[in-house]
Amino acid sequence: MPAKPHRVLLDRVSGYADEAAAFMRRRRISRRPFARLYYPHGRSADHAEDSRSGAELFVAAGRLIEVAGRKKS
Repeated sequence: MPAKPHRVLLDRVSGYADEAAAFMRRRRISRRPFARLYYPHGRSADHAEDSRSGAELFVAAGRLIEVAGRKKS
């Protein structure tokens, strides 16, 4: 016996809602601060804020922002 049309639609909408919820969970997890360095020939590397290299990069970036802010004033 075929499924009732409204149940098929409800199942489809529920599936989309589940996918959207999973996307938002993944997005929250991946939205952590990080520093990305780009190298010649297209290579890049990501450094998490809580890693040693990431912490050093965040300090350096903060100093650059301070210097740039002072020159504008």
